[in-house]
Amino acid sequence: MPSFAALLRGINVGKAKRVPMATLRELLAGLGYRDVRILLNSGNAVFHSRRTSTSAHAEAIAESISDALSIDVPVIVKSAAQFAGIVAGNPFARPDIDAARLLVVYTQDAAALDGLSALAPLVKPPEEFSIGAEAAYLHCAAGILESAAGAALLGKLAKSATTRNWATSLKLQALLAGDA
Repeated sequence: MPSFAALLRGINVGKAKRVPMATLRELLAGLGYRDVRILLNSGNAVFHSRRTSTSAHAEAIAESISDALSIDVPVIVKSAAQFAGIVAGNPFARPDIDAARLLVVYTQDAAALDGLSALAPLVKPPEEFSIGAEAAYLHCAAGILESAAGAALLGKLAKSATTRNWATSLKLQALLAGDA
């Protein structure tokens, strides 16, 4: 049965948009998803489903959270194959890189991904930025809090995107591959 990763944007940061991970697991199980696994407390879930439409999964999960918790949360869902392509396509993945300073920017569709090109003028060396086929990548060499592009990802410019650092992205890929 195909596996998928669901990434929720902007939850459990401060006091707003609190989504307990046990509740998220229950909501996903209630939607018929199987073998639901949660990674960290920041809205990362891996599940199996016979249905293959990632956009339909994203809509169903967002609607379920809205109905159950009365909060609107953007949800991005990627298949295991898409996720593997995102990891393989990272142009900045090197052994010497600080995984906490390397962000992967996930979007649900190509239009939102193309919209991230507006970040390019905000990137200042030694930062690095690239838009790939399925995701964008931002290496904040001096730290995410020091990066104008990193700050823009938290705001309205990237409201239809969510980020995960490289370490979390690799952990999600391992879950999707059944290695964790």
